[in-house]
Amino acid sequence: MYIILGIIAVIIIALIGLYNNFVKLRVRTDEAWADIDVQLKRRYDLIPNLVETVKGYASHERATLQEVLEARSKATQMNIDVANVTPAQMSQFAELQAGITGALGKLMAIAESYPDLKANENFLELQRELTDTENKIQAARRFYNTNVRDLNIAIQSFPGNVVASMFGFGTREFFELEGDSIEREPVKVSF
Repeated sequence: MYIILGIIAVIIIALIGLYNNFVKLRVRTDEAWADIDVQLKRRYDLIPNLVETVKGYASHERATLQEVLEARSKATQMNIDVANVTPAQMSQFAELQAGITGALGKLMAIAESYPDLKANENFLELQRELTDTENKIQAARRFYNTNVRDLNIAIQSFPGNVVASMFGFGTREFFELEGDSIEREPVKVSF
């Protein structure tokens, strides 16, 4: 009788441990996504200031400036519920983020053609902040993907998969930018 009670107690403790591990991994994944969200908001907030600074020096580059603002506008309109995101939604979100990156690359390439702009203190500070933000976005994305990996492994491994299905824990989608697996080409700008 004590052996049976002991086995039941061990099983219950193991289930509690697995459940708590899933909760911990899910919370870490949600927190990692929140970090991405914060950095993307910072990026979205910097873009209008950068465009306004460049506009004063490169007024005839309106198409590129408009492209940056349109990419920002499209990206800010899409909200992701990371707990229920589909692969198609994550792909669309990644595509929008890649659009901003490409448009900003063109903007920076154009800025290289204006020595006065490159020396402008406001532009240099905005460029530093944007570079810092881009680095933070990449770090937050790596952190998120690491947490998604850990959560997905725990959910798909035995006996975790049994407990996960019992309590409704589901896998999450990775945040991969388009072209992550291929080498990026430099931005081409022609005048």
